[in-house]
Amino acid sequence: MTSLRVLSVRNNNFSGAIPSCLLSNLKSLESISFSWNAFEGSLSLASLANTSNLERWYLYGNRHRLEVNTEEPTWFPSFQLKSFVLSNCVLNKDANGIIPSFLKEQYALISLELNDNGMTGNFPNWLLDNNVNLTFLELKGNHLSGAFYLPSNLNLVSMEHLDASVNTFDGELPSWIGSILPNLRNFNMSNNLLKGRIPPSMGNMNQLSFLDLSNNGLTGEIPETLAKNCTKIYVLKLSSNNLQGQMLPRNSNLTNLHILDLASNNFTGVISPGIMNSSYLEVLDVSNNSLSGLLPNWIGDLQYLRVLMLSDLSSNNLGPNIPSCVNVTYMRSLHLANDTLTGHFPEFLKGSLIVTLDLRHNALSGEVPNWIGSLRNLKFLLLQGNNFEGLIPRDLCLLKNMSILDLSNNKLFGQIPSCLKDVRFGNDELTTNLYGVFYVFRPWSLREEDLLKLEEVKFMTKRRLESYKGNILNLMSGMDLSRNNLRGFIPPMVGYLSELRALNLSHNHLTGPIPKTFSNLKNIESLDLSYNNLTGPIPPQLIELYTLSDFRLAYNNLSGKIPDQKYQFGTFGEESYEGNPLLYGPPLARSDGSNLGHGTPPSINHTREDDSWREAFLWSFAGSYVVAFFGAVLFLYVNSYYQFVLVELVRKLIPSFP
Repeated sequence: MTSLRVLSVRNNNFSGAIPSCLLSNLKSLESISFSWNAFEGSLSLASLANTSNLERWYLYGNRHRLEVNTEEPTWFPSFQLKSFVLSNCVLNKDANGIIPSFLKEQYALISLELNDNGMTGNFPNWLLDNNVNLTFLELKGNHLSGAFYLPSNLNLVSMEHLDASVNTFDGELPSWIGSILPNLRNFNMSNNLLKGRIPPSMGNMNQLSFLDLSNNGLTGEIPETLAKNCTKIYVLKLSSNNLQGQMLPRNSNLTNLHILDLASNNFTGVISPGIMNSSYLEVLDVSNNSLSGLLPNWIGDLQYLRVLMLSDLSSNNLGPNIPSCVNVTYMRSLHLANDTLTGHFPEFLKGSLIVTLDLRHNALSGEVPNWIGSLRNLKFLLLQGNNFEGLIPRDLCLLKNMSILDLSNNKLFGQIPSCLKDVRFGNDELTTNLYGVFYVFRPWSLREEDLLKLEEVKFMTKRRLESYKGNILNLMSGMDLSRNNLRGFIPPMVGYLSELRALNLSHNHLTGPIPKTFSNLKNIESLDLSYNNLTGPIPPQLIELYTLSDFRLAYNNLSGKIPDQKYQFGTFGEESYEGNPLLYGPPLARSDGSNLGHGTPPSINHTREDDSWREAFLWSFAGSYVVAFFGAVLFLYVNSYYQFVLVELVRKLIPSFP
């Protein structure tokens, strides 16, 4: 097909090598797209040498299976590219991953993307010198290093998008960056090693809508010029740096701001009133700082606020009370963990559309209210480490979309509600009608997938605190009721929560047997029933839990033989069963190291305390016997009448008695 001008095979599942004749024979090609396939083997771009009309090349989303070589010494490109996208490949493996050198001969580039290729070297400022019309540049996810240097004599008025995140650039941002990139809309230098201050010249970027400098080592304050002049900023992410001073200058004018992430810095003072000028704010994260004062009531006036992250307020010294927010109509997430907050369950959430509620490790008290059943979109409820008391409300069972429920380390009592079987725990059908409301009335609002990327939930499983984000969070489901005062039997219906990946009922006062229905927990990875008063045998059906990797039954009153050491049960050690004196079989062993599991039940192992008690009992019994014997002898010796009666009785019983 020598007259072919456009070749696109994107979004298939093609595998194997890309035939070299496609590139060498089709000399009329103007546009080539191999993206989103599964090509492998190797490909040399030297075969493009005579494709003089080529303007667009796209190869990305290829799962890092394809090796691409651009460094053939004998080829020279006869084309001038406008768009060149080469990402998710193994680039120039035999040349230490250098940036393709043929790009030094390209002068018409408008869009260039070289992401996730393992490239090494310094920032290629020569690309900016050679291509004055370059609009889109992405170099993220490589091993580029050195200073992020931009010559001061450049005037890159066409540049709108620049992303060099996830590299190892160090040094400071050029002080003149705002002057040479005046029309930049998206700027991402996150996850590098940048130092120094944010240049005040960035206030000249009055078209800026997305700025991400998070996860660096930046210091100083947020420039007043940036907060005052860049009125079009939609997303501002400066988290995980060493920034200080006020969160935002008082005269901040970020009127279009939707996401503000200032977490994990050294900001001081109160939560800045300058935020009130950002009336469309949807996400606010100022956790892990050194803020002080009170939680302002005007937070509730941000009527579109959907995610509020104020975790670790104890280090911020805010509180101690949760304000009665005025309006939480659009609130989706509320993070107030690791704080010193007091009072009761937040009343202002009643009837809200909240999805994530994280109140872990505070001093909240009272009962979990029955109206919690009105929070129909609640998916992650985290109340660990408070002073909540009373019964687990049955209205929790109305929360059909729940994925993670953590009520651990409180003062809850009573029984586990059997109606919890009605909660899907991961098998949710959360309606998207909520987002439809936003799109109808506010088409510029955050999309559902944007919020999911921002969400982070911490949950204890397999005896360690894990952090779940994004797609992994969607897959996680768990219930933790440990360290309360729960009593009664474990409802067999709990065994029908087939989507659960973690279940922790330890450190309570539960009695009765382990339900055989637990064999239905086919996705369970962590099961902890330790430190209760459970009795009876371990159901042998549990060996069918093939996903189980952490299993704890220690310190109960279980009896009988431990199920066969098959499948996952072959991986559980003695610590899973200790403290159950009537259990026997592998992996339990006698004190001398011999195995108990030979088909015979063990004798009860006594502790030193037991032996001391038995010894005292025997001595007291013997003493009592001796005292009684000598008392009887003394009595007979003193009373002659009873001596006569005793002698006559013995003569009748034993005729030969003299």
